[in-house]
Amino acid sequence: MNVNRRKFLSGAALASAAVGTAACTVTPAELAEMTAQDPSLPEFTWQMATSFPPIADIIVDMSVAFAEHVAAMTNGKFRIEPRLAGELAPPLEVMNVVEQGAVQCGLTASYYFIGKSPVNAFGTSLPFGLTARQNNAWFYEGDGLALLREFYADRFGIIQFPGGTSGAQMGGWFNREIRSLDDIVGLKMRIPGLGGQVMDQLGATVQVLPGGEVFQALQSGAIDATDWIGPYDDLKMGFHQVARYYYYPAWWEPGAHAEFQINLEAWNELPEEYQAAVELAALASNVVATARYDAKNAEALQELKTHDIEILPFPDDFMQAAETASFAIYEAIAARDPDFNAIFRNWNAFRMSIQEWFGLSEAAMTNYQSVL
Repeated sequence: MNVNRRKFLSGAALASAAVGTAACTVTPAELAEMTAQDPSLPEFTWQMATSFPPIADIIVDMSVAFAEHVAAMTNGKFRIEPRLAGELAPPLEVMNVVEQGAVQCGLTASYYFIGKSPVNAFGTSLPFGLTARQNNAWFYEGDGLALLREFYADRFGIIQFPGGTSGAQMGGWFNREIRSLDDIVGLKMRIPGLGGQVMDQLGATVQVLPGGEVFQALQSGAIDATDWIGPYDDLKMGFHQVARYYYYPAWWEPGAHAEFQINLEAWNELPEEYQAAVELAALASNVVATARYDAKNAEALQELKTHDIEILPFPDDFMQAAETASFAIYEAIAARDPDFNAIFRNWNAFRMSIQEWFGLSEAAMTNYQSVL
């Protein structure tokens, strides 16, 4: 069945949005007027596969909002029908069905597909990498989006759009305390992406499970620990009922993005007006998802603190070992993969530059004001 439609942005908020990319410089209101004045524009109905269960409602809402905005800006001529995880494709197959053209578009996390190419990690998050704001800076004002679009087009026949970020995530739920790096050895943990490779190198047994299977696996003891997202989603998942220790930070996801992916042949069939609508709709979802996560996580953290759990930082020796292992993995991949190497060099130069700025002012102000 279709995802239940919900309002995600107010009309005023959408109408005030504008994209600073070369591909789209009109406002939603201007675009809607343009399409209304052109009766020759064709009608399209697309299907959207997604990777996320209904309980991850902020991410699911992004797919609904995206479709609503595209319809509004095209006077209903271009309709996209989002489907819940598993309805059109298994959660970890979304990119594959978009690449094949079995569905026109999808919403997923690109790092689920590092088996296709390690470059896919850049669309979501890399360990010890960019925060949500830094990621957006690299995507939109640096070379990030241009580099990834060129790679996706050549390798997969896909064009992608940042679709929303959860911000810096929590390090997840553990059924035993992590006092030092030694406690990672033998730990069975659900963790995707390159972060999973790092944990494997540090001695953990890594599993990649779709969201709908994680709670049961943690409850049954099939896994000892899981990453997920942050307080809002974690509270709804009920992890505090089956694990006592809640760790931070998720060094593997300092600013994880979801990603809208569109089959390139389908994209090229769209009129320019509809392509502009997609750009604007994706931007709106990207901006508002972050704001919603920030607000909801703050509320949910207070609720979680009333339960019988311990909220703890990862030990320093584990953090340091994970960082060293992360960059060793990057260099090893770069040595054998020219595509990864080219994007990694650009990304890393941007990372070092922007982190100096954030460390000087943003981090100092945040750390001064923060209390747990």
